[in-house]
Amino acid sequence: MLFQKAKMYSKIMEIRIVDNKYYFIVNMSGGSGRVRKIWHNVKHELNVRGIDYKAFKTENAEHAKNLAYKLSKLNEDNINIVVVGGDGTINACLNGIDDFKKVIFGVIPSGSANDFARGLGIPKDCINALDIILSDKPYKKIDIGQITINDEKRLFGISSGIGLDAIVCKKALSSKIKNVLNKVGLGSLTYLILTVISLFTMDYIDTEIEIYDKEDNLSDTLKFNRMIFAAFMNVQAEGGGVPMAPDAKFDDGKLSLCIASDISKLSAFAKLPLLVMAKQEKIKGFKLLDANKVIVRVKEPSVLHADGEYVGDETDVKIECLCNILNMKY
Repeated sequence: MLFQKAKMYSKIMEIRIVDNKYYFIVNMSGGSGRVRKIWHNVKHELNVRGIDYKAFKTENAEHAKNLAYKLSKLNEDNINIVVVGGDGTINACLNGIDDFKKVIFGVIPSGSANDFARGLGIPKDCINALDIILSDKPYKKIDIGQITINDEKRLFGISSGIGLDAIVCKKALSSKIKNVLNKVGLGSLTYLILTVISLFTMDYIDTEIEIYDKEDNLSDTLKFNRMIFAAFMNVQAEGGGVPMAPDAKFDDGKLSLCIASDISKLSAFAKLPLLVMAKQEKIKGFKLLDANKVIVRVKEPSVLHADGEYVGDETDVKIECLCNILNMKY
């Protein structure tokens, strides 16, 4: 069941408390095998530098979530959790953290899209990313997003969305195209290819979006006929670097919305290059705005995603920004 708390793995090894230790959660199955090579390089560098660390290798999101939960429950003031993996593993760990005040979060990007790392300016090179994590540079607080459906919550670091972008994310999770492109280092192209394929097969969505301000007051109600997608962005880009919200900031206490509606599919296809070039203002039918919280209602169940992970087919969802909640090294 979506959002249901995962059962704790009984075989997770005991986590011992060690001062100034770094805890690495490594998705060994990520990036079509690329993570293994990256982790080998990172581990070598840690050993050469004499860094005290403990690594936990995970093969799936549920396990990663459980590890993050267990680590965040340690009786320490500053718990350094570092994810070596892609956006899906990062999302799982965010949703596992029990106490954000105690955790300092780091990322060594190793996935196919790496939109979270790109949005924060984290280097692609694994050793450069490790340098930031191990440096004396103070952490900064950033926003994360939260979805609520029937009082059950799910967090996201990059974006949530309903419609075309969510359909694409769902397909990408099991896409053979993605596996092939990952092997040649072009995994981010998966999302563009699937977008073109999905655009002409999806149904339009009639949508109502309520906009709330920071005092939780309803400020506007927008209705969109024939909507193609609505993306709720914490960073500028999703889908392997597509700048859906070019002006989005991850520390301003707001989500940036990008909505496409009342536009023909052929026209939307023709204007895709403008979207990729962050020229949404030149596309008729595209709307950009900021909001602290929105409530989205659609007539028919529609695919919803969080950081590219399939959430479900939903009709009513609350999406909001949790301001400055995550301590990040970036």
